[in-house]
Amino acid sequence: MMPNFTGRSGQAALRSGACSLAFAFSAVFSVAAVAQEAAPAGEEAQPATDAPERVAEGNEIIVTASKREQTLQDVPIAVSVTSAKTLEQAQIRDLKDLTSVVPSLRVTQLQSSANTNFIIRGFGNGANNAGIEPSVGVFIDGVYRSRSAAQIGDFPDVQRIEVLRGPQSTLFGKNASVGVISIVTQAPKFEFGGNVEASYGNFDAVVLKGVVTGPVSDTLAVSVAGGLNKRDGYNQDLGTGSETNERDRWFVRGQALWEPNAQMRVRLIGDYSKIDEICCAVVNLRPSLSTTVVRALGGQVNTPDEIYANRVYSNIDSTNDIENWGVSGQVDYDLGPLTFTSITAYRKTDALTDQDSDFTSADLIGHNATQQSIKTFTQELRVATNMDGPLNFLLGGYYFNESIRQTNQINWGSQARGYADFLIRGLTSNTQSLPSLEATISGLTGTNYIGQFFVEGQGLDERYRLKNEALSVFGQADFKIGDRMTVTGGVNYTKDKKRYSAQIDSSDVFAGLDLAAIGNTALRQGFVSQALGTTNPATIAAFAQANPGTFAAIQAQAAGFAALNANLTTAAAAADTNPLTVGNPLLALRQLQYLPPFLAVPNAVEPGRTDDDKFTYMVRVAFDLTDAINVYASYATGFKASSINLSRDSRPALSDQAALQAGGLTVVNQTYGSRFAGPESSTVYEIGLKADWGLVTANIAAFDQRINGFQSNTFTGSGFVLANAGKQSVRGLEFEGTVKPAKGWMLNVGMTYLDPKYDQFILSAVGDLSGTRPAGIPAISSTFGASYDHEFSSGDHLILRGDFHYESPVQIVEGLPGFLDSGTAVAVAAARPYRREVNELNASITWAMAMGLELTAWGRNLTDARYLLSVFDTPAQPGSVSGYTSQPRTYGVTARYRF
Repeated sequence: MMPNFTGRSGQAALRSGACSLAFAFSAVFSVAAVAQEAAPAGEEAQPATDAPERVAEGNEIIVTASKREQTLQDVPIAVSVTSAKTLEQAQIRDLKDLTSVVPSLRVTQLQSSANTNFIIRGFGNGANNAGIEPSVGVFIDGVYRSRSAAQIGDFPDVQRIEVLRGPQSTLFGKNASVGVISIVTQAPKFEFGGNVEASYGNFDAVVLKGVVTGPVSDTLAVSVAGGLNKRDGYNQDLGTGSETNERDRWFVRGQALWEPNAQMRVRLIGDYSKIDEICCAVVNLRPSLSTTVVRALGGQVNTPDEIYANRVYSNIDSTNDIENWGVSGQVDYDLGPLTFTSITAYRKTDALTDQDSDFTSADLIGHNATQQSIKTFTQELRVATNMDGPLNFLLGGYYFNESIRQTNQINWGSQARGYADFLIRGLTSNTQSLPSLEATISGLTGTNYIGQFFVEGQGLDERYRLKNEALSVFGQADFKIGDRMTVTGGVNYTKDKKRYSAQIDSSDVFAGLDLAAIGNTALRQGFVSQALGTTNPATIAAFAQANPGTFAAIQAQAAGFAALNANLTTAAAAADTNPLTVGNPLLALRQLQYLPPFLAVPNAVEPGRTDDDKFTYMVRVAFDLTDAINVYASYATGFKASSINLSRDSRPALSDQAALQAGGLTVVNQTYGSRFAGPESSTVYEIGLKADWGLVTANIAAFDQRINGFQSNTFTGSGFVLANAGKQSVRGLEFEGTVKPAKGWMLNVGMTYLDPKYDQFILSAVGDLSGTRPAGIPAISSTFGASYDHEFSSGDHLILRGDFHYESPVQIVEGLPGFLDSGTAVAVAAARPYRREVNELNASITWAMAMGLELTAWGRNLTDARYLLSVFDTPAQPGSVSGYTSQPRTYGVTARYRF
């Protein structure tokens, strides 16, 4: 039975979230107040465990990129840091907004609220397919977040966000082959305080968030953070009457910090978040005959000149109901020069999504509903030193255990038969209609198919399972030679095992037909009729009975004729000509077999498992040229284990074809591709310079990064093709700098230049791309920012801030698989018109009063510059192209109170 995927609970979630926040805040206030009252008369409960907060900017910012506290100037790693101050003033709401301040990072949200893709230096994957972990590892307070649904959130108590570029496997135990995003939140404090914030903006955006912290005793402090984020959708759906690309989410996070003595620290964190949104809108970029048919049926699709008009058409709302929660505990214990650390975490994500995947107001695809559950347990153990001597080291072990259960249901809608009738007439030059085709195939096969094709409710019932267990051992050591040189070496060994299964039941009658065999039957019958000069079955039967030898010879000639036509069809396809004009006329209808039978895995040939292991390492030499200038050179390798294709486009490998056929395992219309993409490994050569002259800072990195077996995930219009690129490389240059030209002024610039290349990619979704430039990677990404902080004699501050983010024009996708029937060149050419250029201007003005109240007016994308995020073949609409668009201008006011 199809579950109800269209229920909405926004108001209930708002009430529930508000009650939870109110309860949490009042509880912490009460606990903190009791602790204050419990102090002796005339004294305040202020344990000495709170270190004074250091206000730092530029290269003085403290980071933990190397798993111990260092200034940005001293850490010899290419890392960008976004402070809490920048997060607040730039109104960065979630991770996808970070792109405006970190030019080497790209973050996009596409198919649903649960899908976010992270790309560093042009490399990254993971969105839209739960079987693919990202190449960019995301860690929050040291806990690895394996899937994008767990990586969206507001930031009421974030201390900083560090973006580490290049492989980080010797410091992080899981999937850091191209970089790491590390989010560090504020630990509870032993002094009562916090902040609350309220914002209102266009599209009726309302954001409420805050954090309260304080002591329970001299050794125990707690904090509670929470928030609500609601906004109307900026796209009006003229088909359903709803607004899409809305915000409707809330969360709460509680922490406890126990410091029983000077040697031990225990930090416990629990969080829960809820998303219940209509998202995400798709626009049509290229109409086709299919678009004309949709309109003939009474459906609507936007025209190409309305791409950025914020109007879309659907017949059902694309809903997202996502719950994400987790608990973690970190224990640090100092024993002489050693610090022992244990981080234990358990997380669970449940996502229920439904999408109108034909992206029109016609009811072509009835539902595309997915239910997903992800359970993750992680355990990290490490020991590190922080000595004054020449040697410091870190040793660690990491265990990862994850279970994914996913079901999906996609079926035809009520207008599918009328839509298919139009397409069949067009593809057969009006020689067939849907009723006549059903009658023809019924006569050829002896099975009654009248009224059986493209019936409402027919489709796929999909079930996927994935079990992943991984163990990593890693270590890194710094050895200081003299006063200025440090040599660093690190190593990681990872063992990764995956067990997976996929089972799909198809009830799509038309997709289960062997059109090649049926067409050949028609050809043979036509040959016999022509040889005998009659089409009357009774006459033919009488001739066969009277002349069995002659009739057998005619049948043999007919079979040879059909085989010849089949060979001509194959030859035409190999020559990149249109095979549909040669031989079997029914082959023209194969492109309408969207939901075919599926070969389940594991089976007698395919075991449904991968086992990978790899040693990776890094070496680095850092040298202090002067007290203000540091240089470094490094070589590092990274590794990410196999990823599994948990989609209906999972196919057995061509190398297994013979064994599957010998075992009688293949299904009708069996095709071949991949069940999984093998491991990807990366290598990076990098040199860098970091300089801090007080008023001016400059960080420069030049690198040559290569990935062997990069896991490419391409949407084909019906599913995802997951394949390994043989080799992908990028050479680049990064610069980040700040200038303080006068009191209160801060100017900053960040620039990234990338020169990427597919050195070898033979089996891409659109053919051989070897020697070409990967799409979606701009040559130049840059951010220019300025801020001015004027302090009045009263202690109030006027703060002005602005930044401009630019990405040079770039083709969005390499090619469109929907055009591959006409050859790779045509598929590549079809994608060429779709390019992206980013020009985003953000600004804010803040009045910060000495008594703790701050008022801010802000705007993001003030010039309303729009661009395409992604481009793909429109599902079930041959020749049509669709895409996702960027967010329009947003602006509003914020009030914040610190206490």
